[in-house]
Amino acid sequence: MAAGTVNPFNVSDSEEEAEQRQDGADTERSPSDEAQGHRLVPFSPPAYSEPAALLSSNRTSPSADGIPASAAAVAGIGGGGAETRVSLDAIAAQLLRDQYILTALELHTELLEAGRELPRLRDYFSNPGNFERQSGTPPACKEQGVGPGGPLNRAGSISTLDSLDFARYSDDGNRESDERVAECEIPSQERKNYKSSPEIQEPIRPLEKRALHFLVNEYLLKNEYKLTSITFSDENDDQDFELWDDVGLNIPKPPDLLQLYRNCGNSLPLHRDTVDVAVNVDPNDLPGDYFTQEPVQQTEAIQQQQEEVIQELEYQISLLNSEKQSLAEQIKKLQSDIQALQRNVSSEPTSKEDSPCGKPPLDNGQYLDIRGVTETDSSSDANTTKTSATTATTDCTESTTTATQPHSKLKSQSQQVKTSVQFDQPNRKLSPAFHQALLSFCRMSADSRLGSEVSRIADSEQSVMLMLGRCLPHIVPNVLLAKREELIPLILCTACLHPEPKERDQLLHILFNLIKRPDDEQRQMILTGCVAFARHVGPTRVEAELLPQCWEQINHKYPERRLLVAEACGALAPYLPKEIRSSLVLSMLQQMLAEDKADMVREAVVKSLGIIMGFIDDPDKYSQGFELMLLSLGDPSERVVSATHQVFIPAFAAWCTELGNLQSQLIPSLLTRIEKLLKQGEYGLDEHKLHMYLSALQSLIPSLFAVLLQNAPFTSRAKLQGDVPPIEVTRFPRPVSPLQDVATIVGSREQLAVLLQLYDHQLQHEGTTGWDSLLWVVNQFLPQLIEIVGRINVSSSTCVHEFSRFFWRLCRTIGKIFTNTKVKPQFQEILRLSEENVDASAGNGILTKATVPIYATGVLTCYNQEEDRKLLVGFLEDVMTTLSLSHAPLDSLKASFVELGANPAYHELLLTVLWYGVVHTSALVRCTAARMFELVLRGMSEALIDKRVAPALITLCSGPEFSVRISTIPAFGTIMETVTQKELLERVKMQLASFLEDPQYQDQHSLHMEIIKTFGRVGPNAEPRFRDEFVLPHLHKLALCNNQQTVESKRIDIATQLFEAYSALSCCFISEELMVNHFLPGLRCLRTDMEQLSPEHEVILSSMIKECEIKVENKGIGEAQGSISIAASLVGEDAKTKFLSKMGQLTTSGAMLANVFQRKK
Repeated sequence: MAAGTVNPFNVSDSEEEAEQRQDGADTERSPSDEAQGHRLVPFSPPAYSEPAALLSSNRTSPSADGIPASAAAVAGIGGGGAETRVSLDAIAAQLLRDQYILTALELHTELLEAGRELPRLRDYFSNPGNFERQSGTPPACKEQGVGPGGPLNRAGSISTLDSLDFARYSDDGNRESDERVAECEIPSQERKNYKSSPEIQEPIRPLEKRALHFLVNEYLLKNEYKLTSITFSDENDDQDFELWDDVGLNIPKPPDLLQLYRNCGNSLPLHRDTVDVAVNVDPNDLPGDYFTQEPVQQTEAIQQQQEEVIQELEYQISLLNSEKQSLAEQIKKLQSDIQALQRNVSSEPTSKEDSPCGKPPLDNGQYLDIRGVTETDSSSDANTTKTSATTATTDCTESTTTATQPHSKLKSQSQQVKTSVQFDQPNRKLSPAFHQALLSFCRMSADSRLGSEVSRIADSEQSVMLMLGRCLPHIVPNVLLAKREELIPLILCTACLHPEPKERDQLLHILFNLIKRPDDEQRQMILTGCVAFARHVGPTRVEAELLPQCWEQINHKYPERRLLVAEACGALAPYLPKEIRSSLVLSMLQQMLAEDKADMVREAVVKSLGIIMGFIDDPDKYSQGFELMLLSLGDPSERVVSATHQVFIPAFAAWCTELGNLQSQLIPSLLTRIEKLLKQGEYGLDEHKLHMYLSALQSLIPSLFAVLLQNAPFTSRAKLQGDVPPIEVTRFPRPVSPLQDVATIVGSREQLAVLLQLYDHQLQHEGTTGWDSLLWVVNQFLPQLIEIVGRINVSSSTCVHEFSRFFWRLCRTIGKIFTNTKVKPQFQEILRLSEENVDASAGNGILTKATVPIYATGVLTCYNQEEDRKLLVGFLEDVMTTLSLSHAPLDSLKASFVELGANPAYHELLLTVLWYGVVHTSALVRCTAARMFELVLRGMSEALIDKRVAPALITLCSGPEFSVRISTIPAFGTIMETVTQKELLERVKMQLASFLEDPQYQDQHSLHMEIIKTFGRVGPNAEPRFRDEFVLPHLHKLALCNNQQTVESKRIDIATQLFEAYSALSCCFISEELMVNHFLPGLRCLRTDMEQLSPEHEVILSSMIKECEIKVENKGIGEAQGSISIAASLVGEDAKTKFLSKMGQLTTSGAMLANVFQRKK
């Protein structure tokens, strides 16, 4: 509470009030007390029997006449008789009014000791602001107009604009660290609990300091501020914080700080020891009515107290009722004023002279409200911006206002502000909806109470005073408690209306340095204020006053301050001169994008750059914008890249559309970079850059389609009349940003619906003659894309997926008719499905390229009707047949199945294609179908596997060709790895057992190779029972049979596959029985082969065997560890040296060998 602004006691110099107080009238509450919201006193304590004695203290009176009339009156009451009593509250109020502070303090002390504390005195002496004035001022000074408290000294705790030391709010300059700063940061609630006794004013004593240090350290430890406690202890190393006795006070340890804080405001009466004392008094010497006189007097005192309480409460009730009626009248008046203002705003006055000049409300009619400013006028040119009609009532208000004579400079400044402000409008043709969606990224807030204050700029002295009246109650208690944004309305109003440029610059500097690290909400408030300031003062002052503040903060050490600068550049873009937009601001943002290390700052920079692109109209800046787009896309932060796609690219594309170079420069530049990247990537493609360019192209698709609609032959006929057919919800892919919504780009969803209807009719019935933009897509864009697709490595699943998503979004956006008549024919022309189109010897036919999976997954899947699914099924069947019969690589078909199999919606369709291969007459096609089953099983439901996949695989196994049966083994292994249904697992187990135990497969070397390879792949992830009962015993048998193999090449092939399988299974838990009966014997058989065929493998096998033997001997340890570790088994320096020397000579695949060193987790 600022000192001097509130009078906490009754102020009255009239003799009538003094007489009323002498007659025992009701105690009045001062209006200032009511304004400050003091709690009403529920009762008044009873008066002492001798109030005159209380006031007859031998004090020197500060009045000129010695004893004032009020004091004499009170003294007269005390001596005249006891019939009329004056309440202690009235006495206290009179003492405070006449500035008998010491007498009032003595009265307060005596009442406090007696347990009868007066709330009036308590509130007065607990407020330090009441003592920040000149002491000893006589009451006569009030007659000279000085005021009840005399002229005030400037106090360190009063936060006014002319007394605040703003250097400590910023990070520049020296900060004050004296007691004044500490006092300023005392919360208002704590000040109320602060007891202003003479002892508190003394300097802190050493023992008090040590005691406080101990309590503070105890508080920090209890509340988990351990690092702060350590630092605090280091700074006070002369004290032991673990022992209270070290403080040096001979008293028990007091309660902790929390208890002291909670009890500091509860002033309890002092407890005094009492004893019974008897004196020798003769009862006959006492008066006869002695024993009855005292109870009667006590009863009369109690009744008088109750009457005083009743009178006080009745008076308070009357005050509240009158206040209630007054507030109700004010509410009615304000509501009528609001309705009148709404009628005035809704009507459009022809001129300022013709408008009615009624008396507006005191507040609402004198503000420029940024929430009332319309960005565009839909009835006229879309490029014209207007201010709200609230400025139309300003002159009328001034003519009816009788304020004091303003300062000449301030008056002229206000008159200049009232003139209509004009901003430089870009020569652009953006739709109003796109403009509004683009400006929505400015992140302004005007929906809260503070946002409402910030968004309104006062334009007269009277309005400034009203603003101060609204804001000061919020500023005073909160500005020192991390609520400094409450100062923003004051700073902005003063900065707008102050006549001195130097002072305005200082205020704006305070605004940008008001909060050291502003959070998101605080930054929004500052930005809202900057926009309000810009709209109020015009582009010239924005350039001269606001931009320098941004430039100073561009390299600030705190990222929150740099973030404020980045956001301010975008928010102020519409209010800057166009030359500054495309030069200084663009350069500032480009520098921050290239140099700033904080992701959130670069993200805000990209969004502000997008807003700048929506207002720039200098064609020479296109190349700079293109480089900024590439720089933003290449940013390592995903947040920055996302902001680029959401804001910058749509805004840049809108500008390119107006320049006419979207199809001539922007898109061809990206395609050229992709082609160059593919040429350089013959030995290693940079997939990150490819994704960067392709994602930029994908973000340009909505803008490209908008160009097709806006430059079509039917565009001039697109009129909003009659019923407009609604747009299907799934007509367009979901946009990643409102700026990528085609409806936003063209203007509205209704306008888009009309254009789409004419677009489909034009493609179906009238053709593309004269439609240059669409012909460019058909004749240049699509052929170049298809050529690029054919040069992609089909084995790169990432590239295939990226291009598939791109074609899917392109076809969905451009429409089904265009896809069926323009896109699919171009792919079908290239993918001529015949054996002549596949070069089996070189393997470089078009069907082996990435064109197949991209066409299948990107074009044929964008629409999901029956005829589209049939076309996809037929295409996959033809590709599978053609590739199989021509002995070509199956990579393109595998890529198609992997991409489609990732979506469960296509599992049924893929099984339909595979069934076609299962029943095909050619064994080559059946082998291909069997291989494809393995790719679609992962992620497929067990019910579908049971009903569709397992029967198909059994059918393939019943065929006469061994190659077809062998091709089913990987699919059976995948079923064992992914399925938990016991019946299905048993069927698969029986089929695999027939492969291993049927005599007709004994000499099938390729079958044994495939089974061992499958066991090594699925064994670690398969069901433990299947691994223990089936995989390990059969691996043992295969290793034993391989010892008897006479063909060395076959023997080394089997041994190598067995080594990899055992390496993979070594990380699994194996029971002691299986270890002894199957795993160890199998390893020994394998070591026998490796000793003769591959000695470098023999070292590892010997280590594995030794490890297993140790596990068997120490069963407890082996069961606890549950795994086999080769690294731990290499005991002895000789074994380690031999093992490491042989590791470099191994030819086994690294993936399998790495499993040898892994423990089961």
